[in-house]
Formats: sequence, C-alpha cells, structure tokens
Amino acid sequence: MQAVKIRSTELVKGFRQSAPYVNAHRGKTMVIMLGGEGIADKNFPNIISDLALLHSLGVRIVLVYGARPQINNLLTIHGHETPHHNGIRVTDETALNLVMQAAGQLQLAITARLSMSMNNTPMAGNKLNIVSGNFVIAQPLGIDTGVDYCHSGRIRRIDIEGINRILEQDSIVLLGPIASSVTGECFNLLSEEISTQVAIRLKADKLIGFCSEQGIINEHGNAIAELFPAEVESLIVHRETSQKPEQEDTTGTLRFLRASVSACRAGVPRSHLVSYKVDGALIQELFSFDGIGTQVVTAQTEQVRQAHIDDIGGIFDLILPLEEKGILVRRSREQLEQEIHNFSVIDKDGLIIGCAALYPYRDEKMAEMACVAIHTDYRDGHRGLVLLEHMKYEAKKQELEKLFVLTTQSLHWFREQGFTEAGVSALPVTKQHLYNYQRRSKILVLEL
Repeated sequence: MQAVKIRSTELVKGFRQSAPYVNAHRGKTMVIMLGGEGIADKNFPNIISDLALLHSLGVRIVLVYGARPQINNLLTIHGHETPHHNGIRVTDETALNLVMQAAGQLQLAITARLSMSMNNTPMAGNKLNIVSGNFVIAQPLGIDTGVDYCHSGRIRRIDIEGINRILEQDSIVLLGPIASSVTGECFNLLSEEISTQVAIRLKADKLIGFCSEQGIINEHGNAIAELFPAEVESLIVHRETSQKPEQEDTTGTLRFLRASVSACRAGVPRSHLVSYKVDGALIQELFSFDGIGTQVVTAQTEQVRQAHIDDIGGIFDLILPLEEKGILVRRSREQLEQEIHNFSVIDKDGLIIGCAALYPYRDEKMAEMACVAIHTDYRDGHRGLVLLEHMKYEAKKQELEKLFVLTTQSLHWFREQGFTEAGVSALPVTKQHLYNYQRRSKILVLEL
C-alpha cells in the first residue's frame, strides 16, 4: 500500500510539473531531426510514440529523417563504394538507386509506426495524418575542385506555405533526404541541412536533434544543460580538430551542433539535443523543469544600448559592405566619431551586430532614423524591429512626434511597420535642401 502511495505521489507531482509546458508548447512548431542511427536503435518505437504524444498535445511537428547507416549498409551489401568530398557523399547513379531504396524504406517504416502508435494508447481512434511531398526542391552541388558530386545536391527552395498548410490541417509533415529538382531529377541531400533550413524558414520555435549520448557531456560525465552559440562553435572546433580525418561522426552530435548554431543565429530560439537510446528522453527534455539533454539558446547578453567611441570599429565594419553596395550613404570614420552620440547598437557578446542612428529636428518635432544595419549572420532574428522600437522610444523621450526614414532597398519592410510614403516636402526644411535627387530615396514617415 505504501508503494502505491509513493507512485501516485510521483505521478501527480510529475503531472503538475509538466502542466505549464503543455500549455507553453501547444500550437508551437518543432522541427525534429532524427538520424538513421536513431531509427536503427531499439528505442525507435518509443521515440515515434513520443512524437505522436506531442502531436496530440497540439505541437506542430515536422519530422526530418536521415538514412546514413542504412545507406552505408546497402552500399556494403552491393559492394559499391562512394567517396566523400568535404564530408559529403559523392552520389553516382548506382549509389542514388540505393539511397532512394534506403530512404523509401525508412519513410514507409516511419509512416507505419506513426499510424499504429495511437492504437496502443487511450487515444486510440484519433486520426494521425502523415504527409510527405515535394516540399523541398533540390539542385545539384555540381563540381568542386575537379570533383563531380553527381546526384548529391543542396536546397534550391522550400515550399513553406505548403508545409504550413499541412500543419494547419493537424497533420505531421515527414521529410527525407531525397528531393527532386525542377528538371525532374532526384538528389541526395544532407538531412541536417533540410532540418536547419526548414526550421529557419518556418520560424520554428524549436529544432530538436538526437544523438547517442544524453546531449553534450562535460568532463564529469554530466549533460551540459545550456550552451550559447559561441560556446558551441568552440566545441565544434575542438571536436573537429581532435577527430581523425578518416573518422565520420556517427552519433549525430557534431552534425546537430552545426545545425543548432545556424538555426540560433537565424532566430530559432531553442535547439535541443537528447539521446535516441533513452526511453522518454524527448518528453523529459520538453516537459520538466531541469530537462535531460542540452539546449542551445540565443545568448542572453545581447542588448541594445547607446553607442560609445569604442564601438566605432564595429559600426564601421558593419556598414562598410552596405556602403559599397550603395545601400547606405558613405560615412567616414571621422564622421562616425563626431556623430557617435546619435548611434545605438545591438551588442552580442562584445560583437556589434546591429546599429542605427537617430538625428532629431526639434523645431519640426521630427527625427530621422538612419544608417540601419544588421550583421548578415543575424538578419532573420527580427533585430531590425528591435532597433526600430528602440529608436521610437528614444524619439518619444525627446518629445518628438514623427520618425522618418530615407531608403532605397527596404520600402516594404518599413511600410509593414506602419510607415507611410511621403514627398520631399514632408521632410524638415534643412533636410529638404540635403535631399539627393540622384539616389531617389523613398521617404517614409511614422507618427509616434
């Protein structure tokens, strides 16, 4: 009787602890990256059951599967070798047929397992639709330093609208490593590239991967709960340099680390890495206070602040490429030094990844937002909107009533933020005299 009470107490405690996460994850989009190693493991049926459970709790799921070990096995059986170049398999015609065979078998196995998983639960009878299709369009990698990749390819485009439409119909989207091109050919793609790019372009809430260990293990044998992208990059360099050239990462850890950095840099808030060997690892990671694996998160030290003289170099490096393309008006280092008090920057771990300047015209109660720039690695993270909100706040503090911009490239973005087009006469008088009619910049105004 005592044992029953203890188990009941633990059940209630766990259920109560998970309740906030059930609400938090409902309606969220998660891209799951499941390598062929995880599919081959004896815990694979439990992973699929957990994915079905997530779906039943209202999570929008895109499952991207890999097939490396299955492909390698078929190649060995048929006595066919495929060289690798820069870590990518060279997929000739013979290899492509075997890759398609392996990928097709896994697609059917996953679909069958997802179809039956609900029947063994109290949710039996609920429909679980799995949809695969031509959501990813490929193109050939081509030839690199004399090496022809043949049927190894990369992403050309992704039908994000189509994926969203399927997710809105309460179905799971299943994507594999084979994609067709606009010419009707098939190409072998990296599953981690598909996972990363789908997560980024879907604006997914999470990217989740599986490896043989319980996340990233420290020197004490414990999983590191949280890592920032800069820490992950150092870890990648360490693992790459300590790995022998002929070795291949068979656990999925290194592949996921690279994917998580790209996803995080592009605005995916959380990337989780858990073990495919541990039953319930995914559920424990997502629905418990402490988690069980490793998550990669956007650095918390990112902040918008007033620029100071030591930021000149960072700002100059940020705006120079845009000036060379004619997107921004050229500013000398001396001019930046004189106007540094007008600038605000986004500081990320000491790196200047964004900037904007505010030039007030107090007589007309207006201010110009100018020199807006975001580092190329961080342009998908809504940081332009963060800078705009900061500029609006600063202008209101100065009791100004309007904010205006002059742009040649970002007309639609500013219109989406509430700006309206105006003529030169809408500018402050002194600015009207400085307007460059050769650049023909669009003038947009926002009422504060």
